[in-house]
Amino acid sequence: MTSPEGTRAVPGTPGDEVPPPETTDTPARRLRGVPRQRHRTARAPRAAARDTGTLAFVESPVQLLNVLEWAHTAQATGLTVVVLSPHDPMTRGQLRRMAELARDEGHTVRWEEARGGPTAPMRTIGGLTPLLRRARRVVIGDPFSRYVQLLLSLARARELVVVDDGTATMEFISQLARGEQLVRWHRNGSGRGARDLIFAPFSATARRRLTPAPEGGRRTVGLFSSMPVEAPPGVEVTTNEFAWTRGRFGPPRLTRAADIVGTSLVETGVVDTERYLAAVAGLARTHGATRYFAHRKESTEKLRRLVAETGLEIVRPDLPLELIARRGPIGRLIVSFPSTVVHTLPLALRGTEVKVAVCDIDPEWLTANASPRAQGFLDGVTGTARDVQRLPFTQPMAAG
Repeated sequence: MTSPEGTRAVPGTPGDEVPPPETTDTPARRLRGVPRQRHRTARAPRAAARDTGTLAFVESPVQLLNVLEWAHTAQATGLTVVVLSPHDPMTRGQLRRMAELARDEGHTVRWEEARGGPTAPMRTIGGLTPLLRRARRVVIGDPFSRYVQLLLSLARARELVVVDDGTATMEFISQLARGEQLVRWHRNGSGRGARDLIFAPFSATARRRLTPAPEGGRRTVGLFSSMPVEAPPGVEVTTNEFAWTRGRFGPPRLTRAADIVGTSLVETGVVDTERYLAAVAGLARTHGATRYFAHRKESTEKLRRLVAETGLEIVRPDLPLELIARRGPIGRLIVSFPSTVVHTLPLALRGTEVKVAVCDIDPEWLTANASPRAQGFLDGVTGTARDVQRLPFTQPMAAG
């Protein structure tokens, strides 16, 4: 299934672009029962403030959410947010909704079909070069992105800020502190393939740009994160408390049943499909769960099997889960596997009666192709989560 290409200019806001509406072949946001959550807090769009010289690059809804959280905390107004649009229809749909919220906050959103054909990268980079040359501050959501690494090589900004891209932030900081090549934690192999070799100079430049300058230097690097990280010397860390989310939405209405949060560990080749399905079924029985909030990258076939084998209602959120949960309705217990939400949901739902639980990943669930770093990384995600209940992997399996 495909989504239309191109952008649509919004009247009255020159240069402020949002993506075109979806066509009728776009996948539904739910698979059973739950109507799309349309209600949201009524709020008149803010008047756009003078451009502060801040340029933000995002490729996912969570990155855009965290840019909004950073802008709220830093009291930064009038950002130019560049969406480097992916192909995935679900991701594009969530990005559309997040772009609306960004415009409501007075920011300019520039939607780039950065992957819309063989000439798209050069066209995108050419169009963004003037903005990169003028920006005094660049905010990025994914330092592992080759697209972002390429754009950083063109930037002259003396201030760089990295906002959370989920748990990948933990691996980024670890690699930065050790001076290693920036490689995603779930990738298996040496990272020396043909494409890796082509992009190696840009990756090296990005790593240098993201390394703080020696004391007295004019370049600064900041990290805005809700993750438990130990940043290397010179990186200024600001904690993301999800203050914007809590102030903008909720508090939510709570349901009696539990909710399960899905993960894309199967799709990334880390966890075996059959093991995962059995674990979800065990969690549903043990905790009386009725709904399964699907990750935007989960396959339709896997979700269909979950419906058939567990009876769970599959919900395709149209916004990041932190916003969905804050708006409600949401279960009094939210059960997740190791993922970003075990760190972010307790913050977004602070002041409510919702409890968050995380289920460990049994080493036997890992596939033969899983990265050697996978188990250690997943254990670290679970072990460092605060304000969550930890469920051993034996519990859901034994319940079956």
